[in-house]
Amino acid sequence: MNSILTYVFLGVSMAATIGPVKTVLLNTGLKNGFFHAWFFSLGAIVTDIIYMFVVYFGIGQFIESELLKTILWSFGCFVLLYTGIENLLSLHKIEMDSNTKKRTRLRQSIMSGFFMSLLNPLTILFWLGIYGSILAKNAGSTTIYQIIILSIAILVGIILVDFLMSFFSSVARKLLSTRLLKIVSFVSAILMIGFGLYFGKMAFQMLF
Repeated sequence: MNSILTYVFLGVSMAATIGPVKTVLLNTGLKNGFFHAWFFSLGAIVTDIIYMFVVYFGIGQFIESELLKTILWSFGCFVLLYTGIENLLSLHKIEMDSNTKKRTRLRQSIMSGFFMSLLNPLTILFWLGIYGSILAKNAGSTTIYQIIILSIAILVGIILVDFLMSFFSSVARKLLSTRLLKIVSFVSAILMIGFGLYFGKMAFQMLF
């Protein structure tokens, strides 16, 4: 049980890091409410599970190729820059009217979370580093059943943090005035653009 709790806390620490995906999650909660943020996080979690399988079955070496890394950095750059700029251009549309969250379908939110996380090189490198080291550490000393339990424990920690972020961002949406909501959305959009530029820089360095 202590071992399982340790991996739950590992998942919590992994998910609590504010990166591009979490920035978009919080911004989604602020703009569209809890369910949109929660469905966005579910899409990201599907990606996490995919990468866990990728690392477990040893396909991670393929992901480490320079060509694929360059493609991923480039796609990540494009997605984040597009999302950040789009949010900046739509700041004037943000209102406190609860009906605004109906404009976006939940299906769009979950697909957005899936592709945002899937094309995020930091997610891939994160799972290669953290999950890969966990598998290496437990190689030969744990059964497949135990690996599955520990993997689920990590996912539980991630889901817990994502749920709390979705909840608090939706609560903040109701507490903030329209002006403050626009300011927070502006800051998150700038962060997305910043991450996008960083990804672009990494892609450029991979090419040259």
